Amino acid sequence: MGSPRPLDGIRVVEISSFVASPLCGLTLAQLGAEVIRVDPIGGAADINRWPLTDDGETSIYWTGLNKGKKSVTADLRSAEGQALVQRLVTESGPGGGILVTNSGGREWMSHHTLAARRADVITLELLGGSDGSPAVDYTVNAGLGFPMITGPLDHNGPVNHVLPAWDVVCGLYAALAITAAIRRREQTGAGSRIRLPLEDTALSIASALGYLTEPQVNSSSRPATGNDVYGTYGTDVVTADGDRFMLVALTPRHFRDLVRITETKSVIDALAGSLGADFTRESDRYTHRHVLNALFRKWFADRSTDIVTAALDESSVLSERYRSFDEVVSSGVLADNPMFAGLDQPGIGTYLAAGLPAAFDGEHFFTGPAADLGAHTPQT
Repeated sequence: MGSPRPLDGIRVVEISSFVASPLCGLTLAQLGAEVIRVDPIGGAADINRWPLTDDGETSIYWTGLNKGKKSVTADLRSAEGQALVQRLVTESGPGGGILVTNSGGREWMSHHTLAARRADVITLELLGGSDGSPAVDYTVNAGLGFPMITGPLDHNGPVNHVLPAWDVVCGLYAALAITAAIRRREQTGAGSRIRLPLEDTALSIASALGYLTEPQVNSSSRPATGNDVYGTYGTDVVTADGDRFMLVALTPRHFRDLVRITETKSVIDALAGSLGADFTRESDRYTHRHVLNALFRKWFADRSTDIVTAALDESSVLSERYRSFDEVVSSGVLADNPMFAGLDQPGIGTYLAAGLPAAFDGEHFFTGPAADLGAHTPQT
């Protein structure tokens, strides 16, 4: 048996769907909390969300986000179903009294209603827009500015991201907020009413990274850079075999090594002199990236992937070959990573599933599989 987990003895009731809210619950479950996901009878809107198994019977997406949780179903429109949720939240011992949901706006599970039954209740409501209006990751992103600087430079128009980044960040912020509220309750005995809009999550991160500060301070926003890294030197290159690598030279040492392995020192020195550039400075490496790209890409294009890999491996240059998900799995990297362990998921089979990324004293925390929908519904 493993060591105690940080949230052992905590019970969280989750009424949620899609990404942010279930990811919050999954993270709390990995940390040791007992998480009870409550769905309407037949499942919420994400019960059959793609990707599905080849037979079309099981959602790989749904089971992935709901590992280790108990599953309860109820008619949430009925008085009986609503009373069941209220009991699960409020009559759950000292470690309970916690609700996470992205299905707020319902008086019967509002903080006010639950606090009348349990004064130290903690509720976290995930919303879409900052004003409470409906919004999802892709609509929030569209209104923030990132699609306008994403994609190839010769593409005219916005490019959406594939990773639902704001959902992911929001879900992790939600888990952090819950643990902070638990800590405050332990210190003061007070509950918490937490409101976390997806849009505010995105705005906060965009502000912290300077995307929203630049227009205010410099009167202009960040330009699109394609696969070049903004503000430093980084770009993609293609080998003679057609493989593509991402290179990043963040420091003068990285850049010196890139110059060394590409045998371009004399040309780089001459280029610096003619341009009046100092390539030990990030700003100059970025400003003159197009000239540098043409010079370095020629060396990579003339050499095989094996030669390129060997040269990069013995250097300090930050690099990685672009791979597909299929290649990642077939490479064996999952089996070699202690964060992954075999999981027998009913409806899917056995596969390597990730546990908590953070290792506590060298130990990654894992959960069991996702339960069958409604498997833990109380019998009346």
